[in-house]
This record gives sequence, C-alpha cells and structure tokens, in this order.
Amino acid sequence: MTAIAASSGAQHAGVLGIGSYRPRRIVPNSEILEHIDSSDEWIQTRSGIKERRWASDDETVLMMSVEAAKDALKESGIDPAQIGCVVVSTVTHLYQTPAIATRIAVEVGAPTAAAFDVSAACAGFCYGLALASDMVRGGSAKYVLAIGVERLSDITDRTDRGTAFIFADGAGAAVVGPTDEPGIGPVVWGSDGTQHQVISQKESWQEAAGSQNWPHLTMDGNPVFRWASFEMAKTAQQALDVAGVPAEELDLFVPHQANMRITDAMRRALKLPEHVKVARDIERQGNTSAASIPLAITAMRESGEAKSGDLALVIGFGAGLVYAAQVIRLP
Repeated sequence: MTAIAASSGAQHAGVLGIGSYRPRRIVPNSEILEHIDSSDEWIQTRSGIKERRWASDDETVLMMSVEAAKDALKESGIDPAQIGCVVVSTVTHLYQTPAIATRIAVEVGAPTAAAFDVSAACAGFCYGLALASDMVRGGSAKYVLAIGVERLSDITDRTDRGTAFIFADGAGAAVVGPTDEPGIGPVVWGSDGTQHQVISQKESWQEAAGSQNWPHLTMDGNPVFRWASFEMAKTAQQALDVAGVPAEELDLFVPHQANMRITDAMRRALKLPEHVKVARDIERQGNTSAASIPLAITAMRESGEAKSGDLALVIGFGAGLVYAAQVIRLP
C-alpha cells in the first residue's frame, strides 16, 4: 500500500510583525448621549469609555484591513508574495460570500494565497493566531497573515442604552512565521453555546431585509460581565500554565477591550504583579471586537509601555460564547 506523504513545517512559530488601523473620526460620549438617556459619568463608570473611533464611508472593512496588514508586513520584512494564507476574523463584512480575505490577499500582494474568514467575534484575533501558528508548524503555509477587523458602528443600535456606547471600528493584523524559539504559546480555547443568546444579532437577515436596515447587536450585560470577569480569568491562567510562563515573568496583559471593569476584575483574579502593564485602549478606542487586541498592542508600543521581545498574555472572548487565550512574544 502506498503511504500518503506527511507535511512538515517549522519547529516553532511566532509573530513577526503587527500593524493596526484606527479610523479618523473620534466620537465622544457627548455624541452618543444625543440618542440615549444616560450621562458621560454613567458610561465611563460602566465601561471606562471616554471616546471611540467610527469609520467614515471610505474606511471600509477592506481598506482598514489592508492598511493594518501593510504595517504588519513592513515590520516583518516578509515579501507579501510569500504569504501562504490570509485569515480574517470579522462579523461585520456584511456579505455572505465571498470572504473578504480573498480581496485583502489581492490588495496586499498575495493574490494566490489561501484565504478565508472566521466568525469568532471578540475572540477572533486569538483564533486567527492559533490557526496561523498551527499552519506554520504543520507545513500548510510558511507565512500567514492574521487579521481582525470590524465596522461595528454599522450594526450598532444608536438608541439602545445598553450597547450604543460600547462598539467601535478598526483593524489589526499580524504576520506569523517560523521562529528559532516558540513565539506563540499553546492556545486555550473553547465555547459555551448554552449562553449564545447573551450576545447576539437581534434580527435575522430575513427580518432585516424587510425593515431595510442592517441587523443590530444585542447584549445582556450582567451575565456577560460575570462570565468574562471570572470564567475568563481561569482561561487566562490556563494559557499561562500550558505556556510554562509564570505571571511573574509576564510583561503585558492584553485582554479583549470589552470593558474596563472586566479588565480590572481579571487582573485581580490572576493576581498579576504590579510590573505587568495592562492594556486599557478601550478608554479611547471603544470595543472593536476582533480588532481590539492588536489595536491595544499597537497603542502600548506607541506609548512605550510595550517593547520588542515582551511576553504578553492575550485573551479574547465574546459572542457564542467563544474564547481563546495564549502567550505571545512581541516582535
């Protein structure tokens, strides 16, 4: 019997470059308050958000992804033609098919790369990193471009007091490829579909077509807060354990930028040392779902809080409910 040849890849994979794109338009809480009965103090107390970025008409999912990808590719030093796969996590590419990843691949200079979209909500970037790492080490692609991108302003109900102030737009990207030492730790991921209804699309596409509006997101804040604050701290600890990295050796903690109170609760539960810098990009950026982790990393690099070689614990969690966490080393 003829044996099937096995593929083989690099022994280790890591992040070689990171990039991001922030929309030009800054939307303060005062603008949100034009449509909901609330206050700036209430919004900041509940979420930590002072302002967020919303995309203009020309800042499409495609455009923002390409700009973030160009920055990541530039830092990595990898020729775009070497990219073997493009993985895009998004819930706001508002076309069922084709995947936006195929168009991004062409625009960045990797027109023949494998390309597909992932619907993993706020855990999407971590899902993309996990898939990219496995592809590089498994031999199905030498270099992978992983992107998280959202235009959540398109599907936000501006009159919903519970969500109108939360969601925002942006894109982040990472180039993943072979490294001499492990640069992406084992992923700890999963889902809890029994709670799928607490963050969900309010209307079906069929219902939306009848109303001439896009579907909107809805969220039941209290159960989401409890789940994210406590259960996700356990997942984050598991990611540290499987990576063999004690909290004392971490440099950065970069959780999905969902809510400042959730971030604080997770830090307390993890008992992180004072020297570990914690991402708080939500204050100025809002919640950008799949884009929030790379956007937060970029902000920390620009402020000097993060530097090349730092060890970062990243965790994403959101609609589904889905989650993923891993330890990465910054390029």
